[in-house]
Amino acid sequence: MRTLGNIIWFICGGFVMGLMWWFFGLLAFISIIGIPWGRACFVMGNFSFFPFGQEAISRDELTNEMDIGTSPFGVIGNIIWFVFAGVWLAIGHIISAVACFVTIIGIPFALQHLKLAVISLAPIGKTVVSKEEAAMARYSSRR
Repeated sequence: MRTLGNIIWFICGGFVMGLMWWFFGLLAFISIIGIPWGRACFVMGNFSFFPFGQEAISRDELTNEMDIGTSPFGVIGNIIWFVFAGVWLAIGHIISAVACFVTIIGIPFALQHLKLAVISLAPIGKTVVSKEEAAMARYSSRR
């Protein structure tokens, strides 16, 4: 079912939004200082191409260790990201969600766009893992 959902998603909008993520990633890579944002863009762009069966979680939740993206520097990076690119990607995902909500069959895709809109506001410090891996990480972090 995940494969079918991902194929339909890719054809009906995921391709365009994934390319938008990659576009912002390329813009970030043009400046040397933007490389961390560019890396996050390519990770989330791949997630945007095929989101079903995967989940974006915080890296410190996955590894139980803080790194530069999950530290206060990551917060500063997310604030800068929000101003320059996050808002625009979120708007794109929200517009895509509204278009998907128009049809009954598009509601699961619209919900996925809304999840990606939230992620697009602050992607620094996040990584993409399978749903099973995310559940295991959440379970182990609660212990």
